[in-house]
Amino acid sequence: MSPSKFQTNLQLNKRIVSIVISTFVCYLSIGLPLAVLPGFVHGKLGYNSVLAGLIISLQYFATLASRPHAGRYADNIGPKKVVIYGLACCGLSGVFYIFADLTTDTPWLSLIFLCVGRVLLGVGESLAATGTILWGIGATNPIHTARVISWNGVATYSAMAVGAPLGVFLNLHWRLTGVATVIMIIAVLAIALACSKPAIKVVTGKRIAFRAVVGRIWMHGLGLGFGTIGFGVIATFITLYYADKNWDGAAFTLTLFSLGFVGMRLLFANCIARFGGLRVTIVSFAIEILGLLLIWLGLDPFSVQIGALLTGCGFSLVFPALGVEAVKQVPQQNQGTALGTYSAFLDLGLGLTGPIAGLVIAHFGTPAIYLAAALMVLLAMLITLRMLGREKRQVKL
Repeated sequence: MSPSKFQTNLQLNKRIVSIVISTFVCYLSIGLPLAVLPGFVHGKLGYNSVLAGLIISLQYFATLASRPHAGRYADNIGPKKVVIYGLACCGLSGVFYIFADLTTDTPWLSLIFLCVGRVLLGVGESLAATGTILWGIGATNPIHTARVISWNGVATYSAMAVGAPLGVFLNLHWRLTGVATVIMIIAVLAIALACSKPAIKVVTGKRIAFRAVVGRIWMHGLGLGFGTIGFGVIATFITLYYADKNWDGAAFTLTLFSLGFVGMRLLFANCIARFGGLRVTIVSFAIEILGLLLIWLGLDPFSVQIGALLTGCGFSLVFPALGVEAVKQVPQQNQGTALGTYSAFLDLGLGLTGPIAGLVIAHFGTPAIYLAAALMVLLAMLITLRMLGREKRQVKL
């Protein structure tokens, strides 16, 4: 790479990172209370573990419900405003966490405050994450869509990795109020940073109906949803898998998955522009399937760890690769709606993975969920192959 090209790439990455820092703050707000709230609901408030799990899931349901709306708002008022509103919701969730911590003597009231905070955080996630991607694309160039989405993903998973242990530390010393205070502070700082950056022009013109947008991108979303299941079963059940095998090292396996994910995003995101999103997705699914099959076989801890690394590598580029193809299907003034709707399939996939995998475990044992996940990713690959075949036929015409 020539010095001038290297400098151009560096400047482009700096511009993208200066915007996706909003995503980092959003997901840090999500990661901080993630390991704290189940213990708060079960230990301090005295509710059962099922309710503690539902409190965590409430955020995901709020995100799923609000994703398509977030994209539409970004199309109408501009992504910068949507990002600021999303960060404000994240900060407000911290306010309600403080209310919950101050009312533990009245458990039902504390639980209500927690629920409000979780819903606000879910809405904040959909607004901030969707808005940031669209802002980054508009501030650079549509040809850099894959790079923007890739950096956005790096910010997401880096924040989640930092957030959980930091949240445990803050809770240990300053209870839930300490966690909430940090959420509020970082949200205010991120809002100030976002306000200092220029907005992008809202694209005007006739917008196609929401139903028409869904009709154009549903196959991309379905591929994403099925492809996400591999990530879901590792993130949720790998510790249970290791316990069943009487092995140590589940945490390290999760670390390897994350390293594979982030490494692929940083090193190979340019392949999407070079070879096309559908081709990259097919190769990614093949790698993910191989990783899941290695985990299913479970010959020894080393092979399972290699399987987790491969699954992380395979899943890494799926979201940006299919996302690039999804937004191509609609006019520019509808891209926010398309991206928000497409992202909702990821939320749906993760939301359904837990209960369905639980049923599979109950009937066939823990290793079976990794075989089932591999079959679901295979289905995602077949869907993508069908889209690629359709694309080739259109080119010939």
